[in-house]
Amino acid sequence: MSYNSLEEIVRECEEKALPFDEIILLDDMNERNVKREDSLAAMYGMWEAMKRADAGYDGNLKSRSGLVGGAGAAMKAYVESGEALCGSFVGDVMASALAMGESNACMKRIVAAPTAGACGVLPAVLVNYQKRNGTPDEEIVRALYTAAGIGQVVAARAYIAGASGGCQAEIGTASAMAAGALTALRGGSPSQITHAAAMALKNLLGLVCDPVGGLVEVPCVKRNVIGSVNALSAADMALAGISSRIPPDQVIDAMREVGDQMHPTLRETGQGGLANTPAAREWCAAQEEE
Repeated sequence: MSYNSLEEIVRECEEKALPFDEIILLDDMNERNVKREDSLAAMYGMWEAMKRADAGYDGNLKSRSGLVGGAGAAMKAYVESGEALCGSFVGDVMASALAMGESNACMKRIVAAPTAGACGVLPAVLVNYQKRNGTPDEEIVRALYTAAGIGQVVAARAYIAGASGGCQAEIGTASAMAAGALTALRGGSPSQITHAAAMALKNLLGLVCDPVGGLVEVPCVKRNVIGSVNALSAADMALAGISSRIPPDQVIDAMREVGDQMHPTLRETGQGGLANTPAAREWCAAQEEE
């Protein structure tokens, strides 16, 4: 992608009087030398894969490690009981985020958005948004271009891998992508889209990557829930006219700085943070004995 700045994308939107997603679609066509229909077909394919992954969740499955499985089904049942404090829509988003993360751990087909460990955030908000509002696939696919543009700028200016920048790079970026996509779906301006992404990323700045046993399961699956709900709140703030006091590109740069300063034990090595708690060490020791 030719854009390394969200500000640059917003400027292009204003100068050419085009929406955020169209700028990214045109850039994809130019970058990969493909026709519009080919670019759209690829994005439709990813959207269909997200929907199938959500629909194909099996709450009876457990990951090979036994660390995760069934939480998505449990959350869905709780929401359907009418007792969820967050209400049905947010509750469904939470259930889907859990389900997608568990499906990844159970080796089912998911869409890395932007990574497998953060695969639950974007589908959780978009699939349930469509279910709630009856949004046409075409509009969701356009929102995915918005998300893709945000993710690419983060990848260019900072990190999207936990091993490079901690979980802020994975769940943080996914949350920023989802916040931008939601803002676009609700008619937000290009500037509002980038500020939603910035606020979502700011909220998760400094989040470490500390998987128990080095597996993308604990605490990764539940962090998809936090990324999803965070995206909803960031989008609503942006749509309410609230902006990030720190410019969006500078927020991304700050994430890179924090990632660079993060100790190696907190960057997907499974050596620090939650991965180094007594319970985690006991579990790992038990696995070695088997």
